Amino acid sequence: MKSATFSPPVPEIGSSSALLSYKTVRQATETLCAPLEPEDYVVQPIEDVSPPKWHLAHTTWFFETFVLKGFVEGYQEFHPDFGFLFNSYYESVGTRTIRAERGNLTRPTVSGVYAYRKYVDAHVERFLSGSVPEAVLPILELGLNHEQQHQELLLTDLKYILGHNPLFPVYREDFAFPKAEGTGQWIQIPEGVHSIGYAGSDFCFDNEKGVHQVYLNGGQVYNHLVTNREYLEFVEAGGYQDFRFWLAEGWAWVNTEQRKAPLYWHFTEGQWHRYGLAGFEPVRLDDPVSHVSYFEADAFAQWKGMRLPTEFEWEVLHPQLHHGSVWEWTQSAYLPYPGFAKAAGALGEYNGKFMVSQMVLRGGSVATAKGHFRPTYRNFFHPHLRWQFTGIRLARN
Repeated sequence: MKSATFSPPVPEIGSSSALLSYKTVRQATETLCAPLEPEDYVVQPIEDVSPPKWHLAHTTWFFETFVLKGFVEGYQEFHPDFGFLFNSYYESVGTRTIRAERGNLTRPTVSGVYAYRKYVDAHVERFLSGSVPEAVLPILELGLNHEQQHQELLLTDLKYILGHNPLFPVYREDFAFPKAEGTGQWIQIPEGVHSIGYAGSDFCFDNEKGVHQVYLNGGQVYNHLVTNREYLEFVEAGGYQDFRFWLAEGWAWVNTEQRKAPLYWHFTEGQWHRYGLAGFEPVRLDDPVSHVSYFEADAFAQWKGMRLPTEFEWEVLHPQLHHGSVWEWTQSAYLPYPGFAKAAGALGEYNGKFMVSQMVLRGGSVATAKGHFRPTYRNFFHPHLRWQFTGIRLARN
C-alpha cells in the first residue's frame, strides 16, 4: 500500500536551494488536504486535535512572522488579527487564542486561509528569488521542518476527526496501515558506555543536541513490534480490569475514561474492527498495534513480564531494529541533554519549555515525513495521549 504524499527530506538550505525547498514543502501540505471537504477543515473534537484549517494557517504564520516580518523591509502583514489567531505557543511573540477554541474559528473561512497562504507564499518566494541573507537560512530550514511536523499532525488530527464521525469516512483508500516488520529476534543491548545525541552538521532539532555518554547495563530489545494479535490477548485476558499491571496514574486513567481497547478499536458484529484513514475494517491481527497510550504500553509490557526500552537503548540499537511504522514509546522521561541551551528569542520556545511530564517516543510512523527518520529524533507526548500512531516495542533485562 502507498503511504501519504509527503515532501521529501529538506536538503541543507543554501541560497540556491531555498526557493525550491520552500515551494516543495508548502505544496505537499496542500496536497494532503486535497481529499477534504470544506466541513472537514474546521472540526476540533478535543483540545489536542487542531482543525486542518488551523494547521494551514499556523504554518503560514510561522513564515510571515519569522521570515517576512524579520527580514523584509516594509512588509505589510496579511491581516492584523492573524497573529492572535494562529500563534501556537510563542509567548514572546504576543497573545494568542486558547488552544481549545481553535474549532470556533469559523472565520476566516477556508478560502480565506488559502488566500493567506497564497499571499505569504508570493512574498516569501519573491524574497527567496533575490539575494538571501545568511541569517535567514537556519530560520527557513527550521520553518520547513516545522511544516513537515504539521503535515504529520494534520494527518493524525484528521484521523481523529474522521474516526469519530459515525460514518467512518475514507480519507484515501491507498493510505497505508502500519505494517509489522522484523524477524522475531531478541537483540542484545551492548553493555557499556555509548554516545547519544546528534553529532552531524546538517539539520536537527535542538532537543537532539548535546552529544553525551550514557552507560547501558545490557539486556535485550525485540526487533519486532507488538502486534494486534498479541495485544488482543491482553484485552481478552482482562488486562484493562487488573490493577496489578498499571501505573497508579494509568489505572486512574483507565477507570475515569473507561478505556477497554486501543483508540479506533470497535467491537461490532462479533469481532474487533478498527478505523484507519483508508476506511473501517476488521482488525488485522498481524499488523503492529497502534494508537495506544504510554499507560497502555507499559501495562502490556508488565503483563508480559517485560518492560519498554529506554530511549538510549533504542538509539544504540537503531540499526538493528525495524521501525517507522508506528512511533514507539520508551520508558524515558523527556528531559534536556547535558549542555542543552534554548536559543535566544521566540524560537527558543520550540522544544525546551515542554521538557516536563512527558515521555519520549522514537522511530516515526506512516504519517511521519521521510526526512524525520533520524536515529536521534525525539518525539514526546503526555502519557495518556494516543491520537498519534503510537505503538509498543518490548525489552527485557
